[in-house]
Amino acid sequence: MKLSLATRITILRILLIVPFVSCMLKINDATLTELMRNTLRHIATAIFLTMAVSDALDGFLARAKKQVTKLGSFLDPIADKLLITCACLLLACQRGRVEGFLLPPTVVVLIIGKDLFLLIGFVIIYFITSQIRIAPVFIGKVATTLQLSMVTGILIAPEVSGFLAGWIWLLRLLWWSAASTAVLATLIYIRNGIRYIELFDQNNKPQTNTR
Repeated sequence: MKLSLATRITILRILLIVPFVSCMLKINDATLTELMRNTLRHIATAIFLTMAVSDALDGFLARAKKQVTKLGSFLDPIADKLLITCACLLLACQRGRVEGFLLPPTVVVLIIGKDLFLLIGFVIIYFITSQIRIAPVFIGKVATTLQLSMVTGILIAPEVSGFLAGWIWLLRLLWWSAASTAVLATLIYIRNGIRYIELFDQNNKPQTNTR
């Protein structure tokens, strides 16, 4: 099977998670100089921005070239979730934190909890209907955009906060907005999943012979 350009970009985005995590795990390494630690953070930021931009690019290419495939539709949300999950966990732990801008654990739990609920719902729907259903909603895309913006904002915070004193407050607004939209998206996905199962049951209910 020949992979489309959009799918190749998605796969590349998944592979880039490895160097991103590797750099983030060393930005607080006491054995390295401050210059090296900052350089690694800058590299991690560049990799993250590349992955964030490619997220929009592969979707655009798939639609523009009419190359939307089942593999691409499956891998694209997986890449997003892996990226956000890794980034949030790193920014909330001591090894991967950005000094002075530690991501609150509650935000991480709410964001990752959304993806966990979606995974459970996906499995439940598959076992009930024997169908793979991936149906993004608008608020889910908003949540992903806020999460990507939040991570980027934290990664560049040491430089930006130097000339923008209120950056930490903007970040706090951003990460709680990201967490709130994640909760809202979870509730909408749960509602849509229940409706889909109910509709499936109605359409597959045995017909009663009234004659």
